[in-house]
Amino acid sequence: MDDPSLTVLLLLGLAAVTAGFVDAVVGGGGLVQLPALLLGLPGATPVQVLATNKLASICGTTVSSATYYRRVKPDPRTFLPLMALSFVGAVLGAGVAFLIPRSAFDPIVLVVLVAVGAYVVLRPEIGDTTTLRFAGRRHTSAAMLTGLAVGFYDGALGPGTGSFFVFILVGLLGYSFLEGSAKARLANWATNLGALVVFVPQGAVLWKVGLLMGAANLVGGYLGARMAVWRGAGFVRVFFIVVVSAFVVRIGGGVVGLW
Repeated sequence: MDDPSLTVLLLLGLAAVTAGFVDAVVGGGGLVQLPALLLGLPGATPVQVLATNKLASICGTTVSSATYYRRVKPDPRTFLPLMALSFVGAVLGAGVAFLIPRSAFDPIVLVVLVAVGAYVVLRPEIGDTTTLRFAGRRHTSAAMLTGLAVGFYDGALGPGTGSFFVFILVGLLGYSFLEGSAKARLANWATNLGALVVFVPQGAVLWKVGLLMGAANLVGGYLGARMAVWRGAGFVRVFFIVVVSAFVVRIGGGVVGLW
């Protein structure tokens, strides 16, 4: 594959900043970053695009995870098991990424995003405060199952992973949007690492592009995490609805052939 031009690299960097910001607040930065990579690197294979996206994303999730950890102080009794199973799920998913056609996922992701967005809009009280729905081992088990399932999806494809983490942590486990976002970033960092454990030895990462986008994603992740912590759960909820709606339009248009 030929090296991308300076203009393409600058546009990819801009997309990565945006993706890092979105990912840090509510997740789903891959739905910004992956299409940019597909357009900017037409000669790359799907696995190269996915692997390079993971490298860029882990830079942003590293800084946003650290920011959330310092300022929100999430409970390690939940986020450590969540991260561990997210890592395992991502390793398993990355192992089958070569076998799954990209086109098979768009309709599934679209249906899930519509359901997620509708649920949050129709339940305006959800995510305002933390009201846990499970306790003890049931709570830990629910978090671990969430990590395994969403982690597998992230390893295999990935777009919308952070948003799915946020929604399940808020809608199923009962966290506020701010706490849910904090744990989602930690889990998403683990899924990115798990996928890279598989992709790097296979030589699938385009390092020059990935590191450049990683630096840009890091900046966006830092700004997004600071904004979310500063503005609180209400801001995250509104941002979540806006982002999910935009993703529904983008993916839905692709499914029905509008673009």
